[in-house]
Amino acid sequence: MAGKNLVTITEANFKAEVLESKIPVFLDFWAAWCGPCRAIAPLVEQLSDEYAGRVKVGKVDVDTNQSLAGNYQISSIPTLMVFKDGRVVEQIMGGRPKPALAALIEKHL
Repeated sequence: MAGKNLVTITEANFKAEVLESKIPVFLDFWAAWCGPCRAIAPLVEQLSDEYAGRVKVGKVDVDTNQSLAGNYQISSIPTLMVFKDGRVVEQIMGGRPKPALAALIEKHL
């Protein structure tokens, strides 16, 4: 099954899964109604499997986690962020091809 390493990030588990993570975290802020979000979803799932154990890959639904989206000033989706040691170290907006997403992750390994 693709994306078996994908973590659903919510307001309830954000601190433990993201801020306290011992490994870098790649987050996809998305919504079900967002076409570009749906377009990159399979790429995000593939990356979650390819980087399993080295990077945590998670998805944040901005509609159900509005305070998280607000805290990180998500104004456009998809927004992709890399967290390391509890801090945002990288952020891009909009769909990207898989090699660009992988390069974003590789920079922080």
